[in-house]
Amino acid sequence: QLQLVESGGGLVQPGGSLRLSCATSRFTLDYYAIGWFRQAPGKEREGVSCISSSGYNTNYAEAAKGRFTISRDNAKSTVYLQMNSLKPDDTAVYYCAAQRLYGAGCGTNLNGYMYWGQGTQVTVSS
Repeated sequence: QLQLVESGGGLVQPGGSLRLSCATSRFTLDYYAIGWFRQAPGKEREGVSCISSSGYNTNYAEAAKGRFTISRDNAKSTVYLQMNSLKPDDTAVYYCAAQRLYGAGCGTNLNGYMYWGQGTQVTVSS
């Protein structure tokens, strides 16, 4: 199975930046669309952003648009989520997930994502 590992979470002040990474050391991500999701206490898991297997297509939730940027480096089997202008409402556990979609688009809906990482905590607080 595809194993995903998130890293880069931590504590930042409002307005700060953080870059999350999602990587695998055993498999290539060339054939997978990758999504970032998050879950805050008391809330359902929600989509944040996604990127197609080619890297040409990206989508963002309204809450992330303009502040977050998703990218990928297939040579390193790594997908990144650059988060800028962070707000307290961004506090959540962030998960990356993979879906077997080669050369297609992607969606921020949870449906279809079969492989999940264990998550990394992001806390935005003064």
